[in-house]
Amino acid sequence: MISIGSPRKTPHKTPQNPEERPAARRPKPPAAPFFAPKNLAPSSAIPSSSPAFATPAHPLKPFNAPVPSKAVVLPIILPPATLRPLAFRTFTKKHSLTLTSSALQELATFIGRQCGSGWREEGLAEKVLEEVARSWKNRNGGVIVDGGSTELKDILKTLEGNMSGGKILTGPRGGGGLSRQNSLLLEPTQDADHAKTRLGLRPASNLSREDSQSSFGMSGLTTAEEPDDETLSDPRGWLKVIHAFDQPRFTYNVAKKHFDRDMSKPSLLPPASHKTEVFRNRFNVIHQRLLRNESFQTSAVAGARAKRTSSISTSMISHKITPIANLLGRHGSNHMLLGMLVILPTGNLAISDLTGTITLDLTQAVAIPDDSAWFTPGMIVLIDGIYEEEEESTGKGLSGSSGVGGTIGGRFQGFFIGQPPCEKRRATLGVSGPDGSGADHTIGGGFGWIDFLGVGSERAVGSRMRKLEARLLRQPSLGTDPYSTAAASDGFGGGRGRMVIIGELNLDQARTLQALRKILGLYATDAEGTTPMTFVLTGNFTSHAVMARGGSGGSIEYKEYFDGLALTLADYPSLLTTATFVFVPGDNDGWTSSFTAGAAVPLPRKPVPEVFTSRIRRVFNAANAEKGITQNGGEAVWTTNPSRVTAFGPVNEIVVLRDDMSARLRRSTVRLKNSGKTAKRRDGNGGGADAAEDVTMSGAISAASPPEDDDDTMDLDDNDTQPPAAKLTVNRNNADSAGVQDGVPYDVQAARKVVKTLLDQGYLAPFRQSIRPVHWDFASSLYLYPLPTAVVLVDTTAPAFCVTYEGCHVMNPGSLLVPGKKGAARWVEYDIAGTLPGGGGTPGGKLRECTF
Repeated sequence: MISIGSPRKTPHKTPQNPEERPAARRPKPPAAPFFAPKNLAPSSAIPSSSPAFATPAHPLKPFNAPVPSKAVVLPIILPPATLRPLAFRTFTKKHSLTLTSSALQELATFIGRQCGSGWREEGLAEKVLEEVARSWKNRNGGVIVDGGSTELKDILKTLEGNMSGGKILTGPRGGGGLSRQNSLLLEPTQDADHAKTRLGLRPASNLSREDSQSSFGMSGLTTAEEPDDETLSDPRGWLKVIHAFDQPRFTYNVAKKHFDRDMSKPSLLPPASHKTEVFRNRFNVIHQRLLRNESFQTSAVAGARAKRTSSISTSMISHKITPIANLLGRHGSNHMLLGMLVILPTGNLAISDLTGTITLDLTQAVAIPDDSAWFTPGMIVLIDGIYEEEEESTGKGLSGSSGVGGTIGGRFQGFFIGQPPCEKRRATLGVSGPDGSGADHTIGGGFGWIDFLGVGSERAVGSRMRKLEARLLRQPSLGTDPYSTAAASDGFGGGRGRMVIIGELNLDQARTLQALRKILGLYATDAEGTTPMTFVLTGNFTSHAVMARGGSGGSIEYKEYFDGLALTLADYPSLLTTATFVFVPGDNDGWTSSFTAGAAVPLPRKPVPEVFTSRIRRVFNAANAEKGITQNGGEAVWTTNPSRVTAFGPVNEIVVLRDDMSARLRRSTVRLKNSGKTAKRRDGNGGGADAAEDVTMSGAISAASPPEDDDDTMDLDDNDTQPPAAKLTVNRNNADSAGVQDGVPYDVQAARKVVKTLLDQGYLAPFRQSIRPVHWDFASSLYLYPLPTAVVLVDTTAPAFCVTYEGCHVMNPGSLLVPGKKGAARWVEYDIAGTLPGGGGTPGGKLRECTF
């Protein structure tokens, strides 16, 4: 007797699965035809997930999709030296990239693990290196590929997940393919406001690329050069305002000869060591820029000629910069120094570089060229002269403190002093061709792959954005330009790419709002689609620090001024819905002025708090709502001082700074010896020595470089076509300012002097910390390197001007109300595309003036 449940082995076991039983022995279905199954679905059908249909618990493969089996690759140990020749051809020769030893080690390990022994015979390594190089360039990783960077690790991680058998998958893999991990693109969102990418470009997955270098499966995303959306057809959609505190921070790496991005968290109260880093970085940037100048490049041909003959032209002389520490023991020798002008605790003037400090004697120094720039402590300058040891200078009262604080003994007798020459934007970015378009190789600095502002690098998106700018702004002829229908009879009008720059706007003066109404009324009458793209309004929004006056109203009075501005703007809804209004604060604006009382505040400074500007924002919202605009309407942007406005990515970069720099330069300038030319000129004009004391004879180019014609390097923008009222006026406040010197008005010379000083220094605050404080961790936002396309310097202590120097347009609208003229208002109109009447197709600024 066999118990139930006990196992029993029989030679003919009946299969428990009905499918395995013979057809003759299968149980018959129920007799009732109502329950008989009809039209049985195949076993691969997808059952319903409803419990009423008895969804089976075991997983199903509904579509019978075959799972691709990943080919097994036997990893090998690939030495980096073996991979070096192939990596050199791919990265350096083909893509102009430099591999570090750590990056080569990472690539050798990755290829040995993923490609195995077929890395050479099957050409697997070459394809992997090609994809890594292209992905690195699309991520704006820079010229040097570092193995410790997160970008390289992310690229290898993405590539690893899309490889099988050492090959990169080009088709669907498990339901999806590989898309290019392009750092220039962002994922599209459902909101139309965010349909644009970080560069203003939209991903277009249905576009195919024809070049063979992008056919390795990582080209799923590309960029659309021709926007088909109305929201992207407006040039204002490609405009971006970058706050100083949001700008990426870069430091120059001397060892790599490249810029590294500082990823540390900035602070308003950093350690004292960061102050030294600010000076060190400023010096390194100017030093590497100076070494690329032709006057500081060694020529073998010139050196051979100099040995054979003593006569050699000045243009063939190669100059060298001597570190200050190398002056010791070289008494009576001639040297050229590059360093910062500083004031020693003893009160003497000195020059300091990264190696040391030495006392300066500038009693016989002459600026080259004469009277073309300012020199103040805090600037980095070039000085040519002779070193005198300590025993020779002790009797002259200029001996240094011999080793104290890094100061070496002796003094340096300077004979020539000059500013380090400026470098054009195209040379810094290392691109050739007109405006950098169509360039495929690097020259000069080669920093074109660096994204200095977070809007894309020049080498990555510059050419595409220029094509887009030409499509949206530049038309074949002004006669057929739909943007040229503005009121040309008044001298105004132009394309959509105009930027109206209004200077100091003192809201506590009644005539200010009247002048603003007149200006806005001129542009409100433009035809639809031809109004300016941007209005820039700068402070000081009050003529005094109203929040530091105690019982005079304080913050309540300050808010009432902005409420009055809101009422004025509300009368022009056509401008509020089609333009971006950018507000830049001054030193008298809140909250900083509440404890500085209008004195110089640290740069950069934060925008005006929202509590004072809430009504202006409501005015913009009401104007957009009245026209039914829910997306991409006009807006008010309250930004920092300084700030940057970019249009079409890296194509147009406009720096906006509100600072009375001209007065600060005159107060802190270094007094130099008058040259013969200057003395003769001033004697002829009746100016004496007292009138010349406040003016510095300083240079705009290197003391070693040959003098250049100022008219060729710095010109007034459209000076001949400006109306008489818009021309530069003579400043009557100075004793020696009236008249014309050498055929050039004094105001023009003053404008050139400030512009050369600012751009040659490449820094917005070239002063001592006690004169113009700077937040150390945010000093990178003050650099003018690479040189921007335009600089808006709102300086009420300097004459209004529009000057172009080394391809950079510098504009100063001054104060909105013209001093000395009743009922006159002045501003600047800047066109980024050169479509202004009489502009000749060249971007530039133009002074405007009207009466109200």
